[in-house]
Amino acid sequence: MGSRGTASAAGAVADGPRHGGVDMAGMVILAACASWSLITAAARDGRPEGVLLAVLAVTAGYAAGRIGGALLPVGAPCAVALAGGVLAVAVPHLAPGPRLTAPLGHAGATAALLALSAGAACCGAWAGGTPAVRAALRLLAAVIGVIAAVLGSVAGCVACAVVLLCSLAAGRVRRRGAGIAGLGLGAGLVTGLSWAVPGGFVPDGLAAALDGQLTSHRVRLWADALELLRQDPALGVGPGRFGASSPTAAGSPVPDGRPHSAVWQQAAEQGLVGVALLGAAFCWLLYALWRSPRPTPVVLTAGAALTGLAAIAVVGNALSFTAVPLGAGLLAGLATARPLAAGSPARGADVRPQKGRLPR
Repeated sequence: MGSRGTASAAGAVADGPRHGGVDMAGMVILAACASWSLITAAARDGRPEGVLLAVLAVTAGYAAGRIGGALLPVGAPCAVALAGGVLAVAVPHLAPGPRLTAPLGHAGATAALLALSAGAACCGAWAGGTPAVRAALRLLAAVIGVIAAVLGSVAGCVACAVVLLCSLAAGRVRRRGAGIAGLGLGAGLVTGLSWAVPGGFVPDGLAAALDGQLTSHRVRLWADALELLRQDPALGVGPGRFGASSPTAAGSPVPDGRPHSAVWQQAAEQGLVGVALLGAAFCWLLYALWRSPRPTPVVLTAGAALTGLAAIAVVGNALSFTAVPLGAGLLAGLATARPLAAGSPARGADVRPQKGRLPR
């Protein structure tokens, strides 16, 4: 008994510095994102407020999620899921300003918010100790998907369904590393496809199909972003200056100054360094999930929801709405927190999955 307690304590002590190193890496990357936006804004007379607000939202959400997940491993995810669903219904536009029709604008933000809410509900389900709690929270995730359908968000409904299915399948995954790698690969493929479309590297048939789904207006915005990147690949045109620099954005009947892609916005406004920092932030989230002390199903469920958000952000401006990066930070914090509840295996024991054993 004494040797087992000593081993558990040693595992907990050893896990602390590693988890602290993950947090430190995240702080460095987020600080670099904020600093680079200030540098490019100063060099190009830009407006970095949007980037700074998004970085602050992710940071605050991550900290709040870590605290909530440690104190209430089931209650905190449930509260986040309910709050996200209520916000999507009560404030369908998520931000003031002109309402843009689907698939541009606010529709992507609503889909992303609902996908994160479904992910939080599924994470809470895996943390639940009884079958009744798990069933109730999975039902909540299904209801969030129905809400997306009622709101007319096809992308949100599909994203919620995919998150729920991935969460159910996560219980059979023995090695979280393979699952995390698969999620990262999926996000990379979507990003690569978005770069291939304006570059003309897509076959004609596929290009025509994508043009119908993405809309020709969005493809022209991406082409403008590519041209702006070619003109200044180091610094870009400056944060918040895409609308003034893009002929397509300037001629739009309802201009919003964005290329409707987080990747292309970073490329046009902050150059290749901005794109690299955005990719580094997403990779850090996946790495933090891989090193998380939470059970593998919780980790992979959160990873699926965050990957869904990444895919939506690649083809929309979801990250421009503060509620979305805040929700992403909350979900990542919940999935990387070490629960402090009495009787929790994370109360000093190393709960990372062992070889050949499924986490319960």
